[in-house]
Amino acid sequence: MKQLTKHTWFAIILAGMALATAWAIRGQFGHEQGAAWAGGIGSLAILLLAGRKDWYPKAIKAAFAGAVGWGLGGMMSYGAVVGYGRGVEFVNVYYGLLMLLVIGGLYGFIGGGLFGLVLADTTKNKVKWHQVITELTVGGVIFYYFIIEQLGIEMTPPRSEAWGVCAGIGIALLYYLARTGQHSAMRVAVFAGLGGGFGFAFGNFLQVLGNVAQVPFNMWNVMEYSLGFFGGAGMAYATYTSEWPKEEKVVLKNSNLLIPLVGLVLLIPFFVWQQSFIMKDLSPTLERLEVADPASLFRMVQWVAFLALLALAVTWIRKFNRHKNDLSSPIERESIKQVFVGYFGLYILYTILITGSFLSFYRIEQFLYIANFLVILWAMPKVSVSFAPRPIAPVKWTYALLGVIGFIAILALIAISTHGEMPGMNRRFELD
Repeated sequence: MKQLTKHTWFAIILAGMALATAWAIRGQFGHEQGAAWAGGIGSLAILLLAGRKDWYPKAIKAAFAGAVGWGLGGMMSYGAVVGYGRGVEFVNVYYGLLMLLVIGGLYGFIGGGLFGLVLADTTKNKVKWHQVITELTVGGVIFYYFIIEQLGIEMTPPRSEAWGVCAGIGIALLYYLARTGQHSAMRVAVFAGLGGGFGFAFGNFLQVLGNVAQVPFNMWNVMEYSLGFFGGAGMAYATYTSEWPKEEKVVLKNSNLLIPLVGLVLLIPFFVWQQSFIMKDLSPTLERLEVADPASLFRMVQWVAFLALLALAVTWIRKFNRHKNDLSSPIERESIKQVFVGYFGLYILYTILITGSFLSFYRIEQFLYIANFLVILWAMPKVSVSFAPRPIAPVKWTYALLGVIGFIAILALIAISTHGEMPGMNRRFELD
């Protein structure tokens, strides 16, 4: 069996850093659109690092699929679950960390699975996307109404139980991948899910320890970074250790280029802008910074953010439309890299604007995003991936999951031994 090279391991780390940084940024925006933007950034990083020329024509579609998959998890509520992890009883803390394993696992599984499906989609082995969408929708609806509404099995009462929708989507996706023999896409889904789930639980553990030690840093951000890093690294590892079909020529249609491009670079950023750059969300930050004329500065920030997204979206749509109409001008790595740099840079610009960090250094983690971004851009050209295919191994995956569950129990024991009652602590089960 071919071993992974040192360069490939570095590429996996860089991919993890890309999704980690984007997921940490996502904490400022939340919901499906913020998660989708982060998922798109992580997917583009994996494709660029892979260096496969035959993937560049469908890189936008793969990134959009990854964005949609990671974004779907944005409907899940996890604030109360994080509070369980801050408790003092083993049962509640362990339950909280396990539920974060489930939530983070669903983020990665759906995002990784849809991303992998695009990579496996060829003219000889077409993925029936209308069937995928139908099955995932039906699976989400049936699971939610049967498990949540009928059986009353709840994770985070009285918060939203939308995790049930995502669980149904994940189960339907697993069934589809197994039934159609999409083993490589299944590997990506499994490892992205394991990474995301472990990263979320481990991140909550780090957050608790950081707060106990009174570390002067945004420890919530550390938790988000952990989820993104392990989820992105797991997704990259599975991509580089799976066997993918090679397609000599990809026909550039609207369905696999322009429509995903519009969704990725226009609709997702627009929804983030529309939901985030509003006065009621920005005014507390501007007042804290003691801005003389908050209303005028708000309008400036709002328009800068909107014009930046519009300019980049129009530029990319025009550029890729020329690729579609001119068959002598194939999509090369440089075009995908430009989208990655601009898309990632725009997300960083948005978080700098939304936090008012362009006026103050009070949020130091905002500038660490820039440092991460620069390190990723510097290191990307220096690594080259050597694919080392592995077979699917459900038994090993099961052992890995059981190992993670056992390790989380150790984390729970350590966590409860470090503190008493903490602010933000929740109890799922009353043990008195």
